[in-house]
Amino acid sequence: MLWTLLKLLLFVLVVAGLTLGGAWLLEQPGGAVIAVGGWEATLTPLQGVVLLALLLLVLWVLLKLLGVMGALVRFLNGDDTALSRHFSRNRRRKGMQELTEAALLLASGRPAEAQARAEAARRHLDWPELTHLILAQSAEAAGDRTRAAEMWALLAAHDGSRLAGLRGLLRQKLAEGDDATALRLAERAFALDPDNREIQDTLLRLQAESHDWAGARRTLAAQRRSGSLPRDLHRRRDAVLALGQAAEVMAEGATVEAREAAIEANRLSPDLVPAAVMAARSHIARGEGRQAARILRKAWEAQPHPDLAAAFAEIVPEESPAERVRRFRALTELRADHPETRMLRAELLIAAEQFEEARLALGDLPEREPTGRSLTLMAAIARGRGEDEAAVRGWLTRALAAPRGPQWVCEACGRIHAAWTPVCENCHAFDTLSWTSPPAEARLPGGAELLPLLVDRAAAPPAPDGSLPVVADPSAPVETPPRPDVEPVR
Repeated sequence: MLWTLLKLLLFVLVVAGLTLGGAWLLEQPGGAVIAVGGWEATLTPLQGVVLLALLLLVLWVLLKLLGVMGALVRFLNGDDTALSRHFSRNRRRKGMQELTEAALLLASGRPAEAQARAEAARRHLDWPELTHLILAQSAEAAGDRTRAAEMWALLAAHDGSRLAGLRGLLRQKLAEGDDATALRLAERAFALDPDNREIQDTLLRLQAESHDWAGARRTLAAQRRSGSLPRDLHRRRDAVLALGQAAEVMAEGATVEAREAAIEANRLSPDLVPAAVMAARSHIARGEGRQAARILRKAWEAQPHPDLAAAFAEIVPEESPAERVRRFRALTELRADHPETRMLRAELLIAAEQFEEARLALGDLPEREPTGRSLTLMAAIARGRGEDEAAVRGWLTRALAAPRGPQWVCEACGRIHAAWTPVCENCHAFDTLSWTSPPAEARLPGGAELLPLLVDRAAAPPAPDGSLPVVADPSAPVETPPRPDVEPVR
């Protein structure tokens, strides 16, 4: 309010001053004479002032016109002018509006319309990082993989957006199943951002899948340095990679390097069953039975497993069944109540024809946790104790329908594997296999083939010295060869 009054007062003063000045000029004598050729004009002081003001106004208009003409010439030459800046502001405003609409349409689940808006925004905006990103995302969501790949490649060609472009191309190649190209892209992305956990995990999986064990171990070390991986998990995964490296080296015939890698894997993770088995067999090949037994006992104490028992049997391969029962006490006394320990002791006692002790070793396992293996052992015990064929067939019938027990199961996809591998054969996840019972099990394939082993004497005649046929292990996958630690009864 006060400011309005001040402006009004100032206006009144200006008008009053102009009025007084005009009146004063009218009262002044004399004037000005303008002569041009034969023409002359006499002006009063007031007229002279008005003419001067008009001349200044005309001069100002001429200068403005000359400025506009100069700006037009510069605009036509491509120079930066007020006119070009005006058009640029309009284009930028329109481009930002179209880009905003594209982002909103993409978030609303309308990728085709978002792609069209993004294309228009790209024409109006000189902001390639943002427009290419929105355009790549909308094209990808619309299913236009070719256009999306072009945009991701353009992003990858610039320093500021290279990582985003590489990640987009990496996702595309993974979706297409082109793991070789995806591996190269992951390596480039990892070089730009080694602390990115998503890139670390992707690169590690691809390297493990391609059996690049050395590269995978370097990636794993980077995960540990960045703090994205706990120490214990790092040691286990490093052991898994060392074990994969050992298996590959052994397949190539370099047994010395394979043994060293296996021993290193066992040192990193003593409870990893495949590492313990390979390390123990490496010591057995050197004649170091005590070291092998120590490794197997430590692994058995962590997790009893049939492969550990098989490797323990290889330490003294020529011993008699009774001697094997005595030597295996060093193993069976550990985790004595574990189902695997009970079944192992029962197998050893069956091989030694100590059927009553074998039945005691099983305890209530066939009723509490029935599996094809434990019920088959019960059939062998019933046969050895001289029970009638109906009892033996009853146990076998139950064994055919019983669960197979623990197996190597992928925790990511549930795929059952015949043997342990660092990478799942189905979903290609790294270090996801665990020795556990599948959540849902089907009837044992080929289970009827067990019947001749214990029932049909014509199919499996007894040995000349009266020994029983070999008892098959139904808990092992179909592809798995017979266990080396199960021998005919002598």
